[in-house]
Parts: sequence; structure tokens; C-alpha cells
Amino acid sequence: MDGPVKDVSAAPGVRRRSLEVTGALDLVATLRPLHRGPSDPTMRLSPGRAARATTTPEGPAVISITHRGDTIEAEAWGPGADWLLEGLPALLGLDDDPTGFNPTIHPLIADLARRRRGLRLGRTGAVFEALLPAILEQKVTGSEAFQGYRRLIMAHGAAAPSPTGLRLPPTAATVVALPSYAFPALGIEPRRGALLRRVASDGARLESLAAAARLPGGGGAGAAELATRLRRYAGIGPWTAAEVTLRALGDPDAVSVGDAHLSHVVGWALAREPRATDERMLELLAPWAGHRARVISFLESSGIEAPRFGPRMAPRDLRDLAPRDEHESRRRRP
Repeated sequence: MDGPVKDVSAAPGVRRRSLEVTGALDLVATLRPLHRGPSDPTMRLSPGRAARATTTPEGPAVISITHRGDTIEAEAWGPGADWLLEGLPALLGLDDDPTGFNPTIHPLIADLARRRRGLRLGRTGAVFEALLPAILEQKVTGSEAFQGYRRLIMAHGAAAPSPTGLRLPPTAATVVALPSYAFPALGIEPRRGALLRRVASDGARLESLAAAARLPGGGGAGAAELATRLRRYAGIGPWTAAEVTLRALGDPDAVSVGDAHLSHVVGWALAREPRATDERMLELLAPWAGHRARVISFLESSGIEAPRFGPRMAPRDLRDLAPRDEHESRRRRP
């Protein structure tokens, strides 16, 4: 369990919180799923330190985290500072509950659970902020997705309220107001832009489904309901839903079915099979039902990769989809 929490008065504009942590915590490994590449303008991550910009239910905010030994020191700025500090244990997975998880079922998982015991499943409680990059990452290379995400933030995200230099992801209200031609100019395919606007228009309802997961000990709460709701949108399948429930709700059983590489990684790691279907992946993960995301997190953080056959998919510059004539884009209806 976590040690006592102490709120400390701070200079004007800054709020601080100190946490004593019992047990191992790997700050980088725990927060890495939220980090969208080295050029992510919303987040910085380095050994023992992290900073993240977000828009909370109480307004925009930034949190800066330092981990030394068994102590976490955090500072936060902005209208949502207190909200972020209150949710710090959830963000870091300090209340992550592995009850029922048996790593000894497979020797590799037992070894990884021992060596990477500081890896926890955290959660942000922010559905749209997890959904936005997940939609951009559908069936494209990582570099394409990261570039589109960065361009969207630099063009339509506000400066974060802190001295960190971070920027806020665009809110659902901002995205729903964008004209259709704004997305191709950023390297985002029109169909993804249309999907982003559809889900953004339902942003408040989606955020309400994270209410239980924001409570202490609420990791994974509401995941099934949120996944069902997301999959009602044409263009959102099990992969996107799992990516969101994992990051926003801390869903310990999320499995990104349909991922281009994950089934092969699981097949290779658990059965020495260089290629595996999604069905085979689910079969191999079945002994850990309820904690399949925990197994996947261990495998992904270990760097295990299946043997590669053939060339990798080359990244494209999707800004080529933008109208050639600037005046044409202005004439297009949103």
C-alpha cells in the first residue's frame, strides 16, 4: 500500500504533493504507454522524472513528477492542478490490484514479473485524450501517427499553464469545431478526421463512463461498458477500444486485437511460434483472463520481438492528401 500522503502549501500558481510509495515503481515503464513518441508535445519522460499536460474536468493543468527512492514529489499548475494531484496514485498505478494474477503459469512471465515488478497499470481517467491518438494510430506506422498527433496539437492545442513548455491536447470541443479540410493538411486522413469529429461530439458522455475508474482502487472499472460504447462507432473496433480502456481506465484485461505485431510477439514469447493469429494470441493469453493486459505489458516492456519476414511498412507523408489549392480548401464545407 502507499504510505501517508501530505499536501504542501506552495508558491502562488503551484500546488505540490508528496507521496511515500511502498514497493517497486518503474516510473518510465508505467507512464510510457501515455508517451506518444520522442516529439510528443504534451509529455516528457526520462528516468525518475515525468511531466504531462492535460485538460481535467476542472480545467487545463500540468503535473511534474520526480521519483527518488520511495518518495514521489509532484508539482502541478493550472485550474486543474488539485484534480491532477488527487489522481496521482491512479496515474502511477499505486492502487493497481494484481489479485488473481499468477505469473508462474509460464516461466517467462514469472521471470518478467520478478525483474519488472515496478511496472504498474496506471490510468488517466481521460477518455477523449486516449481516444484521439488511438484513432490516429489505426493501421498506420508509428511515425505517421506520431507526426499527425504532433501537428494536430501544435496547430490546435493551447499552451499548457506551466513553465514546462508543454502543450495541451485539443479538447473534444476544439476537435468537433474543426472543418473537414483541416485534417488532411495535418497529415490526417479525411476518414480519421471525420471519426474524430463524431466521437468528439459525444465527448461528455464518453468521459462520464470513466467516473468509477477515477475513484481510488477503481482501476478497470467501467471498461466493458466503455468498450461497448466505443465500438458502436463505425471505424472503431476492438483494437482502438482496448487502447483506450487500458490508458484511460487502467483495464487489466485489455487486449489490442487486430494489432499488426502484438499477436506475433505473444506467439513467439509464449510458444516460440514466429507467427500467430489473433485467435492463437487469445488462446495463449487465456490462462491469465482478467489480467491479460498485465502479461502484454510485461512482454512489450521487455523488448521481445518476433522474427521479422519481409520489409517493414514504409511511413508516408499523409499531408499529400491535402488540397493543392489553398483557396479550394477554404471553399470546402466543414
